[in-house]
Amino acid sequence: MPVPKFDELFNPLLKALKLLGGSASISEMEEKVAEILQLCDEDINEIHSGSRTKLNYNLAWARTYLKRYGLLENSTRGVWALTNEGLNTASVDPSDVVKVGRGQAPQGTVEGERGQPVVLEEEIEQTWKEKLLQTIKEMSPDAFERLCMRLLRELGFDNVEVTGRSGDMGIDGKGVLKLGGVLSFNIAFQAKRYKDSVSPGVIRDFRGAIEGRADKGLIISTGIFTKAAKEEASRDGAKTIDLIDGEELAEKLKNLRIGVKVTEKIVEEISIDTDWFKKL
Repeated sequence: MPVPKFDELFNPLLKALKLLGGSASISEMEEKVAEILQLCDEDINEIHSGSRTKLNYNLAWARTYLKRYGLLENSTRGVWALTNEGLNTASVDPSDVVKVGRGQAPQGTVEGERGQPVVLEEEIEQTWKEKLLQTIKEMSPDAFERLCMRLLRELGFDNVEVTGRSGDMGIDGKGVLKLGGVLSFNIAFQAKRYKDSVSPGVIRDFRGAIEGRADKGLIISTGIFTKAAKEEASRDGAKTIDLIDGEELAEKLKNLRIGVKVTEKIVEEISIDTDWFKKL
């Protein structure tokens, strides 16, 4: 079945969060909703724009409307959770949620499909992410590898080097990650500026390349990993390959302030103490 529109995702999203224990990351929600709706890989990986899937885009709308309706809340770490009211709500009337959501939309927003405001919190966030990823995709392969080296060093890796030479079979670089100052792991990484989705074949080839040459593997991509690729990366009995997709890459660069400037704005909230004036 095709990916439902945002308002058709309200109830599947509520069900998914309840099945996940009341809270979840964005990727966990996407996987559970896709499972509930029995979406095929082709539908799950359908691109909306840039490296963002249609499912991811429509669920962002659904989360925002359910948050305005009082059923969801989210933390600064990207975890979404059901509120007390959300935990006690079995299902909603989509038209009611849309009506309330539109009523709480910021003034001056432009009305889009089905009356949804074009500019939302997540839309603003996605704008800078898409611009950042587009900038990265325009980098040369060597420059992107240097960016990944900088990122890994900022994340705590030592002895990071680019080794991408003929005969390296897909290994672009290596580094050492020390945990707790005691345990050390040799990590091999692959840095690819994929415009579209990454297939499970890429995971299998990379796993074969690092066998006997590294303790763990990491693939950093500007694109997205298909559901099958994620399953292959964590397949039982095989060496686990960690994945950083375009969304996570953008978040890490922002949090570490690598090529991203963040300006925090203070908004004044003013109220009038009428009782004070009456006492004069």
